[in-house]
Amino acid sequence: MLIRLAMLTCFACAGVYSQTGTVRSNVWVADNGDGTYRNPIIHADYSDPDVIRVGSDFYMTASSFNAVPGLPILHSKDLVNWRIINHAIKVLEPADLFDKPQHGGGIWAPSIRYHKGEYFIYYGDPDLGIFMTKSTDPAGEWSKPLLVKKAKGWIDPCPFWDDDGNAYLVHAFAGSRAGIKSILVVNRMSPDGTRLLDDGVLVFDGHDADPTVEGPKFYKKDGFYYIFAPAGGVSTGWQLALRSKNIFGPYERKVTLAQGSTQINGPHQGGLVDTPTGEWWFMHFQDKGPYGRVVHLQPTKWKDGFPVMGRDRDGDGTGEPVLTFKKPNVGATFQIETPQDSDEFNTALIGPQWQWHADPDAAWAFPFPQRGVLRMNSVKLPDDHRNLWNLPNLMLQKFPADEFSATAKLKVQTRFEGERFGLVVMGLDYSLIGFTFRNGKYFLARSTAKDAETGSLESDIGVTEIVGRDLYLRVVVHRDANCIFSYSTDGKAFTEVGDPFKAREGKWIGAKIGFFFTRPVRFNDAGSVDIDWFRFEKL
Repeated sequence: MLIRLAMLTCFACAGVYSQTGTVRSNVWVADNGDGTYRNPIIHADYSDPDVIRVGSDFYMTASSFNAVPGLPILHSKDLVNWRIINHAIKVLEPADLFDKPQHGGGIWAPSIRYHKGEYFIYYGDPDLGIFMTKSTDPAGEWSKPLLVKKAKGWIDPCPFWDDDGNAYLVHAFAGSRAGIKSILVVNRMSPDGTRLLDDGVLVFDGHDADPTVEGPKFYKKDGFYYIFAPAGGVSTGWQLALRSKNIFGPYERKVTLAQGSTQINGPHQGGLVDTPTGEWWFMHFQDKGPYGRVVHLQPTKWKDGFPVMGRDRDGDGTGEPVLTFKKPNVGATFQIETPQDSDEFNTALIGPQWQWHADPDAAWAFPFPQRGVLRMNSVKLPDDHRNLWNLPNLMLQKFPADEFSATAKLKVQTRFEGERFGLVVMGLDYSLIGFTFRNGKYFLARSTAKDAETGSLESDIGVTEIVGRDLYLRVVVHRDANCIFSYSTDGKAFTEVGDPFKAREGKWIGAKIGFFFTRPVRFNDAGSVDIDWFRFEKL
């Protein structure tokens, strides 16, 4: 436990990230600077986003699956410009499960709500049940997750506190675990939100018209209960709004957002929010394969008791996504900012954009502000190692745009035969550029594994000896997710290695980019790599 707590201080002192200064990405900015914005507002894999407003502040969270820290907390003043301010989950439990990557498991489809001075996040772990964590400050400490309902396959929970003080929870089912799917169930819940009081009431069956209905969100407006829910599948679906005068139904059904004539496939699963000036907006995702589920923002109007999201071209009450639109009216104008991506590694905190593939160990990496670097240490490979798929010590972040270059400046100090460091684009297939220490020399190579989850072995190409301890590694990602790897010893002339690699998504996540450092056997010390900086640049 001491090791895990120490790791937390590397990522965030007391769990809080610095909120000083404004970050502006070099590769994707949604705010056009002229009073309009473009979609996606976040061109990164923030799957299943949910959003609330408290006063003049907006807070967002999203699925994080097996990545640690988990449950990102983002903050905005205008729904367009966002910044990562925290993670609600610092380690996943139980530790003996999550110290190894649980691809596709972990934290699914959270809901964030504010009730009586406290912020609540409910999320489903498809193998363990429904959990709740809370805090009085979204940028501060969050409580240890409480198991509200032990169950296999109960997912996508959303709480609701009614005007009379009664509490409820709506949720869906994962067919892969529960053996049932495409239905929504409402449970009575204790007013403190800590436990369910019954086995639930089925309120909506989507098998006929809305297969794979899931991801419900609860609202109440003008005396009606509303359940917003996506249906039709991740990449091909649509957004529903259900309404009833009784919380247990029957519910009227309306499709409120669909692809229509646009190129925005599967627009659905997100959160509804209003501004202080009375406008309504809907935040949702679009599945872009290797780029993950990127976040869009749609203007919303109410018509005949149902929301109309986006632009309703034919007046039938079903909108389609907009690509550009006037920014939300929040009563003021705020600076342009974006979620963090590049990292200079100059402070005592690792940037909140970085996540490990499983619960971390403090020895894997330390901020080293005296030198202005991140110090990564080699980690012993597991005895059954075949490729990177099941390594926990992958430090990765999301793709931040549809095209970019990413470059890292390194200083190498390996100590033992077989130590290996690399810059990797990780997914179901992965590819990397890295070096291995052998016979007192450094050898650089491209390595690729296809269908990594099957245990396939890597293929190496472009093996070459490199001289010196200073090295630059780069990957250029084009709009079609083709990745070109290169290296340099002076930061000016880069040599491409191998053929382009087509990035591929992971398990319910987009491709990620980052670092690893391994060794074949146990030593009483480790080689190190000092990462001076990691920078995204526009092509």
